[in-house]
Amino acid sequence: MASGISTKGRYALRVMADLAMSQGTDSWVSLGDISRRQGISRKYLEQVMASLHKARFVTSQRGKGGGYRLRRDPANYTLGEIIRAAEGSSLAPVSCLDCSSGRLCPRTKICPTLPVWQELGALISGYLDSKHLSDIVGGMTGPEDSEEILKSLEGLGQSLCK
Repeated sequence: MASGISTKGRYALRVMADLAMSQGTDSWVSLGDISRRQGISRKYLEQVMASLHKARFVTSQRGKGGGYRLRRDPANYTLGEIIRAAEGSSLAPVSCLDCSSGRLCPRTKICPTLPVWQELGALISGYLDSKHLSDIVGGMTGPEDSEEILKSLEGLGQSLCK
């Protein structure tokens, strides 16, 4: 995560939320449906789903009527574990704290900023590990609700960056 959560991590959360909203319908959710609702190319979505499947977060069924489902109840997934699975690394805010490479930064023992980054990393991990998939889909009744919410929030991104 060294420079923020990547597109793959953000898309993984959206895909898992989409599947969570479909949970309980006893049907499989196709990649095409997720792709259309979430505005993610099918090719990129296949990469995201591969990460989620490898982490055993989703199960799949091939053939007509097949698709994907969550393996667990949405309340049993933390946002942190979903992002880590998609990113393939820790939630370190800077690359020198990302242990996934197997190397530590050579300046670790003398870096005056290290404690700041360690504390920030702990805050980020703590926050994302305290939130569950069910928290972000709580008031939604189906995947179509996410489209309505996105429409109502169109200007929010611009106001946050001022």
